[in-house]
Amino acid sequence: MPNTIRIAAALLIDSQGRTLLVRKRDTLAFMQPGGKIDSGESPAQALVRELHEELGLRVDPAQAVHLGRFSAPAANEPGFEVEAELFRVECREAVVPAAEIEEVIWLAVDQANTLNLAPLTRDLILPLWREGFNAPR
Repeated sequence: MPNTIRIAAALLIDSQGRTLLVRKRDTLAFMQPGGKIDSGESPAQALVRELHEELGLRVDPAQAVHLGRFSAPAANEPGFEVEAELFRVECREAVVPAAEIEEVIWLAVDQANTLNLAPLTRDLILPLWREGFNAPR
């Protein structure tokens, strides 16, 4: 598939049910943490590597719950589509922005959102997350 960027992304959830969004250096849009899947790497392996590089997290791939594959226009690369393997990851430790991450924000499910969001985050992932949290139990 030309012009497709394959990534692994985390719906990272803290103990208060908030989700983490990150903004990379020299970009405007917030998005899920994660990154490109390298050749020979499984999506779960890419996720574990990226969360460690970007946020200092050590994630057990067995604890990452695969939520599906989602596609949307890439936020920072015009003319490209991102295809994300999305995983839900429970986060119980502090995150430390590293590598290319400029800023992190924890977003509550009912928080008014005025952030500049990547299309994948805005149109697919956050609605999925809100549905999951507001669904009757």
